[in-house]
Amino acid sequence: MMYSISNERPPTDKVITDIADYVLNYEIKNEVAWKTAHYCLLDTLGCGLEALTYPACAKLLGPIVPGTIVPNGAKVPGTSFQLDPVQAAFNIGTIIRWLDFNDTWLAAEWGHPSDNLGGILATADWLSRTAIANGKSPLTMKSVLDAMIRAHEIQGVMALENSFNRVGLDHVLLVKLASTAVVGKLIGLTRDELINAISLAFVDGHSLRTYRHSPNTGSRKSWAAGDATSRAVRLALIAKTGEMGYPSVLTAKTWGFYDVLFKGNAFKFQRNYGSYVMENVLFKISFPAEFHSQTAVEAAMSLHKQLQSAGKTTNDIKKISIRTHEAAIRIIDKKGPLHNPADRDHCIQYMIAVPLIFGRLTAADYEDNIAADPRIDILRDKMVIVEDIQFTKDYHDPEKRSIANALTVELNDGTVLPEVIVEYPIGHKRRREEGIPVLVEKFKTNLARKFSVKQQQTVLQVSLDYKTLAALPVNEFVDMMI
Repeated sequence: MMYSISNERPPTDKVITDIADYVLNYEIKNEVAWKTAHYCLLDTLGCGLEALTYPACAKLLGPIVPGTIVPNGAKVPGTSFQLDPVQAAFNIGTIIRWLDFNDTWLAAEWGHPSDNLGGILATADWLSRTAIANGKSPLTMKSVLDAMIRAHEIQGVMALENSFNRVGLDHVLLVKLASTAVVGKLIGLTRDELINAISLAFVDGHSLRTYRHSPNTGSRKSWAAGDATSRAVRLALIAKTGEMGYPSVLTAKTWGFYDVLFKGNAFKFQRNYGSYVMENVLFKISFPAEFHSQTAVEAAMSLHKQLQSAGKTTNDIKKISIRTHEAAIRIIDKKGPLHNPADRDHCIQYMIAVPLIFGRLTAADYEDNIAADPRIDILRDKMVIVEDIQFTKDYHDPEKRSIANALTVELNDGTVLPEVIVEYPIGHKRRREEGIPVLVEKFKTNLARKFSVKQQQTVLQVSLDYKTLAALPVNEFVDMMI
């Protein structure tokens, strides 16, 4: 049978135009969103400073050709590098994601919206230094916060109803999408150019989740978002040259995103774009642990204290029962050997065992020297994990968005300690008032890892107040972080 395919150019997919119109036209009025973005910026950069202390991260950084310094290029906080915006985005995106300690968004898809800061800060800094070199005014940090709110919203709203992990795609696809859109606005794309750029982000190659799951869990998960946000800067710059886009990249029969990668299903949306995601984003404040385990770690810390008070140790434990939500089981329930830090920080049993034994969970606790302690695997073998249906429902409830875990410890002598339930981690919106002071202390601790006391004081004087920070030129703020 012979048939012909129309070569009429179709209208642009509405998903793409909706993103472009939101980025270009929406006015952000919610003060909670602005203030939360301020704290998100500090926390994200602090995570990057801590990551610089890890050689496995530091070895990936710098220019493609060693020794290259780009005039008016973007600087990488905590380093001496000054790079083109694409490579700078990779560097910044990698350090802020390396330790899995920046913010989180949990829905049908999971992710870390502050990953987009790699492309945003690199682009804004490069534009600012270039503007000054040409006798023009630089961007202010308010433009960075604005882009962060919008990137959070695009990534988070897309994630609410659309599970990319269920078709084997990694959530950094959404980092590339969101970063492309907001970077496109920063570099001054027209509406048509921005639509082209967004279409290029969808037609581009996408990361598999292979590196996040057994038996292949590995360190790429720590730089995948840096790769995605840097690719976004490249695509936005390509679109600025006038390069064409692909209007039905999602809906084209056979060759479009939906048919090729999404089992023929169209994206679903729960709400319009606004500032909801930034207002409700989850901060990782207490523990550098995959977010579905945050409440489990907090419960384990509580049980550690109970054991100490009773004169007991983990040697006295016979069984540990874990009640959790479905997403936690799917992502971080692991049996058997754990091969590297990336494996360990995505194993709920490991992240419970360490605080039960040591009364802490830090980034260093995923390294080989700690993992070699035989007590950890002995405890892991004593754990039983089950799904609590109500926990799963509350996890998806947009009014609750809980991440509940409950631990019960049974001792060898038959004693059963009272179950410890934690529904909301300290970084949750429902515990925001409790969490912000801890977040600020986390930022101060991370500044102290890299900077002198005098430099720390300089940074804190301009960064802790939202209005002071927002008014600061981007290049001046970045220079303070070098």
